[in-house]
Amino acid sequence: MATVILVRHGRTTANASGVLAGRTAGVRLDEVGRSQADRTGDRLAVAPLVGLVTSPLERCRQTSKAILGRRDGEQDVPITVERGITECDYGEWQGRKLAELAKEDLWKVVQTQPSAAAFPGGESLQAMQARAVAAIRRHDAAFEAEHGPGAVWVAVSHGDIIKSILADALGMHLDLFQRISVNPASVSIVRYGSSRPDVVATNTDAGDLSWLRAKPPAEDAQVGGGAGHEAPSPPRS
Repeated sequence: MATVILVRHGRTTANASGVLAGRTAGVRLDEVGRSQADRTGDRLAVAPLVGLVTSPLERCRQTSKAILGRRDGEQDVPITVERGITECDYGEWQGRKLAELAKEDLWKVVQTQPSAAAFPGGESLQAMQARAVAAIRRHDAAFEAEHGPGAVWVAVSHGDIIKSILADALGMHLDLFQRISVNPASVSIVRYGSSRPDVVATNTDAGDLSWLRAKPPAEDAQVGGGAGHEAPSPPRS
């Protein structure tokens, strides 16, 4: 089974000022966000990536560029822009202060029953999850078909998008997805097996990822927990 590394974009000017950016054009990483993206790029530099898929929004493109910019110059990783993992269409909520939105009746629905939440003039959280999960699974199957079950690839997207993908992989109802945290530039890892998805990591912002070079484990869950990751082979000089 292939391995998808889900990366949220680094912190933006909108994140720092408490504004719901949505799909607003021109929202870029701030200084902290650029540093976060570089840090994630350093973590992923050891991963044998066969491809990178990114949301079309600028903050994700910046994060993707930072990730690939930390790699060896000989490691050519193709980039694909995928609208299926772009930010949720928040409609009339887009561009407004989160502090103001928290006073809206819909806010409580988003917090407690996301499956019933539809943003005025935008999309529902159910529709967001459906198109994001479909896009990730489609690319995952394509990478595995082309590169084999050891394929490792990256998807750079947004907080609510990644939370909804993780909820699906965990078998959680969408109404529970607010229990998942996905911080700026964090790394989460999922493997889609023939029997079930395997959620390997969620919301990590530190730690060695060289084990991604090792042979992927068998698809069957290890009763008792298993022996963990195999020691990876050293990178070629």
